[in-house]
Amino acid sequence: MKKLIFLLLAVMMLTACGQDKENNQGAVYVNITAEEAKQIMDSEEGYIILDVREQDEYDAGHIPGAILIPYTQIEAKAEEVLTEKDQLILVYCRSGRRSKIAAEALAELGYTNIKEFGGIIDWPYEVE
Repeated sequence: MKKLIFLLLAVMMLTACGQDKENNQGAVYVNITAEEAKQIMDSEEGYIILDVREQDEYDAGHIPGAILIPYTQIEAKAEEVLTEKDQLILVYCRSGRRSKIAAEALAELGYTNIKEFGGIIDWPYEVE
């Protein structure tokens, strides 16, 4: 019985960590939903929407106000484009794979307020 209680407590502690993702260097970003991202866009100021897809994908349709830095260029271009490391950065791609890679790379570069919200395929709101 004690083992079962210990196991349940251990599982609860592991799942209580929420959606923060930490890599081996301790860099952190947070996963949020498209709905949470939209709520931030509607209620806050001073954030950046970062599209990490390729130029042709961006040209075909992107979230209004998004800037483009393809995920393969994050390490080379982030610091010249994203000059404030504590600014809120909302990161997305097509399906969520590249945005996770980009969010981790940004965290490793020292950015401290990163929220990754998956892919534009799950974005039920306006695109341009």
